[in-house]
Amino acid sequence: MIQRPIALACLWLLLPEAPMTVDHIHWLGHASFRIEDGAAQIYIDPWKLPALAPKAAVVLVTHGHSDHFSPGDIARIEQPGTVFVAPADVAAKLKGRRVVIAASGGTFAAGPIRVEAVPAYNVGKPFHPRASGWLGYIITLSDGSRVYHSGDTDAIPEMLALANIDVAMMPCGGTYTMTAAEMAAAANGFKPKVLIPMHWGDLVGSKADAEAVKKAFAGTTIIKPVER
Repeated sequence: MIQRPIALACLWLLLPEAPMTVDHIHWLGHASFRIEDGAAQIYIDPWKLPALAPKAAVVLVTHGHSDHFSPGDIARIEQPGTVFVAPADVAAKLKGRRVVIAASGGTFAAGPIRVEAVPAYNVGKPFHPRASGWLGYIITLSDGSRVYHSGDTDAIPEMLALANIDVAMMPCGGTYTMTAAEMAAAANGFKPKVLIPMHWGDLVGSKADAEAVKKAFAGTTIIKPVER
């Protein structure tokens, strides 16, 4: 499991034979991530991918907005056997693929990982209605580490029930999602070991928002560079 480091460079996700570090979590900009779990490449909301992006074992899509569900980017990384995890409205657009239709509260096997779907929605904003059934995900990697990608969301009461989160990726850009202050307050509530700000630097938000999270969160915050 991820342990709080003395130095950030020594932050480890411990695997018995092939230790993983947070360097195996790649921020591809906005809300897009690639996670290396051994030989398996796991993508979340792939968008504006680099030209030589590795092929995907698993692709998770949080919702259908074009900066999160990008058929063109998916086509670049899918291969025979790629498993998709998506809410029902997105799954309907992935015909012909191996798709796990996810709904909040469900836990699913997806290739080499286990995925728990959790709510993601706005409070007092119209952009991500709760009724849409859009999602965040808790991904349990092969070593048992738990990685939370919140999807596009505000700080919502369901976050207080999150437990034993090793790495949390959450939005801080405001406008369509929670602000930096709201993100840090939410994270301080469920206490992930490591926090990675996302949803800044493209369309909305800036590095100043990510830095504000780092100042306000009581634990370890890592501001990832974009890999494109």
